[in-house]
Amino acid sequence: NGNAGFQHVLERLESDPVCQRLSLKSFLILPFQRITRLKLLLQNILKRTRPGSEEEVQATQAYDALEKLIKDCNENVQRMKSTEELIYLSQKIEFECKIFPLISQSRRLVKCGELTALDFNTLSPKWKVTTRPIYLHLFNDCLLLSRPKE
Repeated sequence: NGNAGFQHVLERLESDPVCQRLSLKSFLILPFQRITRLKLLLQNILKRTRPGSEEEVQATQAYDALEKLIKDCNENVQRMKSTEELIYLSQKIEFECKIFPLISQSRRLVKCGELTALDFNTLSPKWKVTTRPIYLHLFNDCLLLSRPKE
């Protein structure tokens, strides 16, 4: 998004009739779609092969290898999404001191959300309750509390 030249070239390519007005994202997802279609093809081949034949053994091996490949692809996609979430969060959060590295290979954001903190002022004669928003970010290895910048 920050490179205007790249954006211009990308818009020109995406508007080309050869691309059929498809975005870059749709071209990037095509290999994953093909892999899942191959799985369906192999399932149909396995249904039509004679049980116990050499063809069934080979089709089963191919199917198992494809299953492993699909599982690896899905795990890598999840890992990249998790890393993107951490990068986005690290850009939004300012630490008073940088002793906590938010982005880590093993760290994943599990859940996040806004809560309301209640502050009781016990110094005044009447108990005054004030509220302020806080955010909880639950990672697989720690819990981070944050508040909006004032």
